[in-house]
Amino acid sequence: MSDQLRAQVEEAIKGYQDPYLNCDLFAANGVKSIDINDGEVKVELFLEYPSDHLKTGICQMLQFSIENIEGVTSAEVNLSWAVSSHKAHENLPNIANVKNIIAVASGKGGVGKSTTSVNLALSLAADGARVGLLDADIYGPSVGMMLGVSEGTRPDTEQEKFFKPVMAHGIQSMSMAYLITENTPMVWRGPMVSGALQQLITQTLWDDLDYLIIDMPPGTGDIQLTLSQKIPVSGSVVVTTPQDVALLDAKKGIEMFRKVNIPVLGVIENMSIHICSNCAHVEHIFGEGGADKIAKEFNTRALGSLPLSKYVCEQSDAGLPVVVDDPECDVSLMYRNTARNLAAALSLQKSDAVPDIQISED
Repeated sequence: MSDQLRAQVEEAIKGYQDPYLNCDLFAANGVKSIDINDGEVKVELFLEYPSDHLKTGICQMLQFSIENIEGVTSAEVNLSWAVSSHKAHENLPNIANVKNIIAVASGKGGVGKSTTSVNLALSLAADGARVGLLDADIYGPSVGMMLGVSEGTRPDTEQEKFFKPVMAHGIQSMSMAYLITENTPMVWRGPMVSGALQQLITQTLWDDLDYLIIDMPPGTGDIQLTLSQKIPVSGSVVVTTPQDVALLDAKKGIEMFRKVNIPVLGVIENMSIHICSNCAHVEHIFGEGGADKIAKEFNTRALGSLPLSKYVCEQSDAGLPVVVDDPECDVSLMYRNTARNLAAALSLQKSDAVPDIQISED
């Protein structure tokens, strides 16, 4: 009877499919322990991505399912989470106090990559993660403006060689814009740009980050190669629009990351739809389904589709991104769902922090 009861409890747990991992909790290594004692069942769950938003629903649903099993007198289900460290190249030294580095890239400019990077970072922070955002677009840094950092803001320094990140909306940020004036052109050759990027990453005193989001410049040039060869990147995300020319460049971006052995966690389709502000009519101005096609072709994930929105543009220009200004609006929820898909995709990468499943019966 005890073996049968345990098997029924396991089946009840398997009945829940994680909406972001797209698998059951056993397949996701999310069951930490199952204790059964005289009909009293206690289950401890553990996920490797920010999961507070799921905690109450998962625990209540599984508790109800387990208590409906004959022979179970009571059930207690607890869920905890912690972000584990992943990196693509084990031979590269870790960046101090940074668990995971995620590069947000695009094959071409004008696809809304920086806006996406900012709102992804803020979405992860809203779910409880500790997040940093690095503006790696040395020639045209814009993250500071989007975060509402005042012009002329300079990072504090320590020991005359380390920068302290600038805090904005609860996340840590660093950008070349904090070190130069707004009208200073960066007339640098490739090696100088690559060196500047390395210094920004390694000489910033990041404070216990779960994720460092790097807003990459467009293309597949020096900065991308420097990142892959010198920095322990955990994974990459490619942002595109549904246009054929953008999708073509997105494919090149995916191929670049694969050539340098950086996992592509997924594709984000920006400007996927336009919602009329007057009548709420939805229209696919630039086409549709491009990210899904690329994801299928390259065996990766379509992490999300984001709208072409005047509201998003206005809030970015005002330094108050939509995820901060109105966390529960439809556009913010799209960003937050995309960020959760990203975090879940990273958690499925190999790491050293997968909990053992312990099943005991007293």
